[in-house]
Amino acid sequence: MIYFRLLIIIIVSQRIFELYIAKRNEKWIKQQGAVEFGQKHYKFMVLLHLSFFISLITENFLFERGISVFWPVLLSIFCVSQAIRIWAMTSLGKHWNTKILVLANERIVNKGPYRFLKHPNYLVVALEIFTVPMLFNCFYTAILFSLLNIVMLMIRIPMEEKALKTLTRYNEVFQNHHRFLPKFIK
Repeated sequence: MIYFRLLIIIIVSQRIFELYIAKRNEKWIKQQGAVEFGQKHYKFMVLLHLSFFISLITENFLFERGISVFWPVLLSIFCVSQAIRIWAMTSLGKHWNTKILVLANERIVNKGPYRFLKHPNYLVVALEIFTVPMLFNCFYTAILFSLLNIVMLMIRIPMEEKALKTLTRYNEVFQNHHRFLPKFIK
């Protein structure tokens, strides 16, 4: 139970810090003239992530299943995904945000993990939503929120890509990249 609490504290603290960064970046990018897209679905995305933590904590408390026998693999996947998250955030710099904010004619970031795939941060979120519950045998949360996240990404990603295609040279830069499958050879 101590490992569960520790990991939840780490992840929640990380999310709070990310929201601080997102708010700071949002202020800056809007001052530059950015246009916001996806306002209608954003509140549902926030609700999904809050509900994920509530479900995870509740399932762990109710069933007390303990840590998975596959914990070394799951924890490794989680740690690597967090490194990719930080890499993606630092690669985007002031452009990183939890909202879809696009500056017209802005140069598209094609460095860091974005050299290999279009949406590394969404891949990280998908991995996290699955691996963290599985680490503690919270199967219901892992399955339910993985499915809900897929639905959310089916709305979010096309909307984000449409916004980027409309206001930037996104298609040109990412024409040979996949959304989630890394491209290692140019």
